[in-house]
Amino acid sequence: MRQELLSLPKGLAEEVSKNLVMVARLIDEDPEQAYAYSRIALRLASRVAAVREAAGFAAYATQKYSEALAEFRAAKRMTGSVELWPVMADCERGLGRPERALAMAGEPEVQKLDKAGQVEMRLVAAGARRDQGQLEAAIVTLQSPELASNAVQPWTARLRYAYADALLAAGRDDEAREWFGKALEADKDGATDASDRLAELDGVEFVDAADLSDDEDQDGTANLVDDEDDEDDADEDEDPAEVAAAERATDVTEYYDEDDEEYEPLEQSAADADVRGDKA
Repeated sequence: MRQELLSLPKGLAEEVSKNLVMVARLIDEDPEQAYAYSRIALRLASRVAAVREAAGFAAYATQKYSEALAEFRAAKRMTGSVELWPVMADCERGLGRPERALAMAGEPEVQKLDKAGQVEMRLVAAGARRDQGQLEAAIVTLQSPELASNAVQPWTARLRYAYADALLAAGRDDEAREWFGKALEADKDGATDASDRLAELDGVEFVDAADLSDDEDQDGTANLVDDEDDEDDADEDEDPAEVAAAERATDVTEYYDEDDEEYEPLEQSAADADVRGDKA
């Protein structure tokens, strides 16, 4: 890419380079923003193959398959390279044309691809078979020396995962579980969700800690409300006479102190009053 940018004036090359860097940085986490940067680079240097390629991948990431395919074709014409052939075929799938993707899988360009490109083309072809409802054909398409190899390559996890997923779609659950396990063994970078698929097959359900905390809070609130309701119910069941007596007793305790020399219980005062009345 650097060599291609050297054909531009220095200031322009720097500006295009900055936008391409942003495309690469954002394409996974914010595809739409990456796409916006790619359009700027494309407007500045549409005759640079690296710019057309970057614009193609940004469009592909945002599922603008027609636009992506046009950019990839332009880049291919400029460079003569076939390395974009698999992603071009996948764009055909995205446009709802799996038959064209399969036709591309049989073209001479595939033989010019390196091993990684050929595996990628196999993945696209299997996907096209599945698009057409041909599950068994998709499984057979993925069966290859690369799949059978015990060596772990950059494409191994994705290849095994695609095979497992096709087996599962065909109702071959036991085989699918085995291959999801093999995919997980090869997936050192977490490129697939093989671990989640295994857990799903095993009936394991993961609970989000945040959701659990929310549930606990809700339960706690509910318990407090229940306790308050119980107290209200208890109050309603109490005898009014007993409540009045308890309140008088509380008044005695609150306003008189037995240690005070002037303390005299209300009940005793009432009795003395009766006695004095009799003497009178």
